[in-house]
Amino acid sequence: MTKKVDRFPYAKSYLDRHGKRRWRFRRKGLTVELGSEWGSEEFQRRYAEAENGKKSEGAGASRTMPGTFNDLAVKFYKLHLPTVGDSTAADYRSVIEPLRMRHGKKRVSHLRRRHVMEIKAEMAETPQQANKTLKRLSQMMDLAIELEWRTDNPVKGVKRYPTNPDGLHSWDEGEITRFYEVHEIGTPAHLCMTLMLYTGAAKCDAVRMGKGHVRDGRIVYRRRKTKKNPDGFEVNIPIHSYLAATLSHVRPGAFTFLETATGSARTAAGLGSSMRNWCNKAGLPNCSSHGLRKAICRRIAEIEGDVFKVMAVSGHHDLKEAQKYIEKYNRKAKADSAIESLPSGGKREEGLANQPERFAKKSGNSMNIGDKK
Repeated sequence: MTKKVDRFPYAKSYLDRHGKRRWRFRRKGLTVELGSEWGSEEFQRRYAEAENGKKSEGAGASRTMPGTFNDLAVKFYKLHLPTVGDSTAADYRSVIEPLRMRHGKKRVSHLRRRHVMEIKAEMAETPQQANKTLKRLSQMMDLAIELEWRTDNPVKGVKRYPTNPDGLHSWDEGEITRFYEVHEIGTPAHLCMTLMLYTGAAKCDAVRMGKGHVRDGRIVYRRRKTKKNPDGFEVNIPIHSYLAATLSHVRPGAFTFLETATGSARTAAGLGSSMRNWCNKAGLPNCSSHGLRKAICRRIAEIEGDVFKVMAVSGHHDLKEAQKYIEKYNRKAKADSAIESLPSGGKREEGLANQPERFAKKSGNSMNIGDKK
């Protein structure tokens, strides 16, 4: 291990969301992914470029062979990455780069359906990532058709793995309690958990929050700007009493609430990695930082059942996205209200519609029960 540190002193290891060890270069604000194979030719190339201050394109653009997967990746990045946000661009790279490292020198025209099935089978233990890989690969093959490198898309028709349609796991109350049992107030884990759980802030917004966002007992911040929401969205919410108690443990003079032990600001990626470790320590493998954002939306939906209250706290700008929480998590409250409104036993409810004709009240011209013909 000592030799590794001496040879590549700025290479830092981490475990991805699937528990696989990967490496990245970090120095003076520059972060470059190095892959999962320590010391490989690709690893060394990326490290050398990063050390020289060059952020790799991720596809070896300067020495790619025409018509190869490397070549297609370069063109795909140039066409698509400028149209998406930074986090989405990073997500694209995280899916495409592992493929490129294995198949970069192969010709795109040689890809067959059986090769796609092999790629899918290799990722059977991580079905969501496998489906994401198939989606990106299909997009790249569509581009290959437009470039006239192929006449078909071999990914089309390949079935995806069945996965949870709700996406990332939303923390339930038992998991929240468990996390707090392991990570007590005053610890970075507890602070991070509470800040995100009681503000609904995404990682990229949570790491920027500090005392400058506190105004008259409220937290006011503007959500990260995206391509779909270029102006951001201002969120203005009162500080919950438990969050206030937690924030009282923040170091006086701290620029951000979630600063590191050395006093520097955390990155969104670093916060995600830390949360992964904290959740693992608490025995919560299915929980993540993003799941906390979903948890506060769930809580509001269960208690209030109001889509606009969900949006006001979470900063959602898409009504349909916020409505999903109401439809899923407010059903129990609606069912309770519905059952409570039903009449008891055999009592007839005058307001009920569609009563059987034999039980309906007769009009003034109708016979009474005791009348004879």
